[in-house]
Amino acid sequence: MALLARNEGFGCMADNSLKFGTSGLRGLVTDLVGPASVRYTLAFVDYLKGKGALAEGDTLLVGRDLRDSSPAIAGAVVAAARHAGLTPVDCGELPTPALALESQRLGAPAVMVTGSHIPADRNGLKFYVASGEIEKADEAGIIAALAHVDGGEIDVRPLGSGESSALARYERRYGSFLPNGALRGLRIGVFQHSSVARDLLVRVLHAFGADVVELGRSDVFVPVDTEAVSPEYSRRAGVWTADLVLDAIVSTDGDADRPLLVDQCGNFVGGDLVGLLTAKFLGADVVVTPVTSNSAIEASGYFENVVRTRVGSPFVIAAMKEAAEGAVVVGFEANGGVLLGSTARGLPALPTRDAMLPILAVLGTMRAEGKSLSELVAQLPPRHGRSDRLEQVPAERSALLMERLGADAAGYFAELGRVDGVSSVDGLRFTLEGGDVVHYRPSGNAPELRCYTEAASAERAAELLAWGLAAAERVVR
Repeated sequence: MALLARNEGFGCMADNSLKFGTSGLRGLVTDLVGPASVRYTLAFVDYLKGKGALAEGDTLLVGRDLRDSSPAIAGAVVAAARHAGLTPVDCGELPTPALALESQRLGAPAVMVTGSHIPADRNGLKFYVASGEIEKADEAGIIAALAHVDGGEIDVRPLGSGESSALARYERRYGSFLPNGALRGLRIGVFQHSSVARDLLVRVLHAFGADVVELGRSDVFVPVDTEAVSPEYSRRAGVWTADLVLDAIVSTDGDADRPLLVDQCGNFVGGDLVGLLTAKFLGADVVVTPVTSNSAIEASGYFENVVRTRVGSPFVIAAMKEAAEGAVVVGFEANGGVLLGSTARGLPALPTRDAMLPILAVLGTMRAEGKSLSELVAQLPPRHGRSDRLEQVPAERSALLMERLGADAAGYFAELGRVDGVSSVDGLRFTLEGGDVVHYRPSGNAPELRCYTEAASAERAAELLAWGLAAAERVVR
């Protein structure tokens, strides 16, 4: 069919939900399907051509997750690339890090259609250049190019199953990461839901000798947020581990760049602690992680240098590039997605969030040390983090809370105690007397307000989180 890509005033995007956030462009499906997908792709191509990084006939890789809206959006991206004189390659349904790996291998740009963990009524585009995930300066360049692109009428054709070689190469990347039979003796549940890596995870764990139990496969998209696990999934995890006698449960978000791990008792392990264990397994010299990650990273003493950034993989990647040459550099976020900035344990660098790497690293550590997942976590410094969010909070209401905190933090936190310190690296992070932490951060790509807490015990961190959400809700609602 012919897709009309003209839309006056589209360059500023002021009248819809589309916005670059912590990792790519996201917004409502109703705003992204159709002309927007075409125009953002054309703007990406135009920006790269303007830099001399792309020429007529060059390849553009396209991948997608399992959302209902993703094939139509990917079709528009493919059509726009063809219209711009490029050779689009449809890589089909595959994890975002698999597409990034193929982009790196070919030295070709790529577009991944995914909304990651956000609800099914939303979707997004993640852009990659030959060197990896785009940076904030590239986002600005794409937005500037929107004013100059006009796709006209572009023929959008239905997509097939896609070219599967990129997925196969990603699977081979991890084929020798652990010794043969390294996971033999472990009984691992794979929470499949609608993760694009749900079958891949089963194959890889089987290949290393694990006894794999498939759980919770869904025919409709399930928005699994590895930073804010729902009470329902917590309940199900407890039932699964007990009834099926599992050593762990593993899963990912929708596009498989964030891991989710559950110990043998049904307890979810925070993504920042998963990242810490992964960095230790990889022998990292330098760790780069956002300000929201657990302070046990520094307290562990495992790493020569820990660098803190704003939330978002572009900020982590930028800081990773500044690390000393020859150092083993590992980045990760509080959601658990690990970015490999250098060769480690024979694995080549892949500076984009990846879920497969931390899953294998943590399970490999369990077997190598002969400990359960809960024991690995228990041996870390006793700093416990919790996080959750208030949904459907418009940006202006979150801004109201930030203003209130800036004007009278002492009054806001009076019932918790004295405010000993505050960081404004990303949002506002308050350290209270005794070391308790409450951190508020408006989401960069959704109408959400996130709250992070940290304390010396899990119970205290949970109490702080409940207090923090309730106190914020009184201001923003």
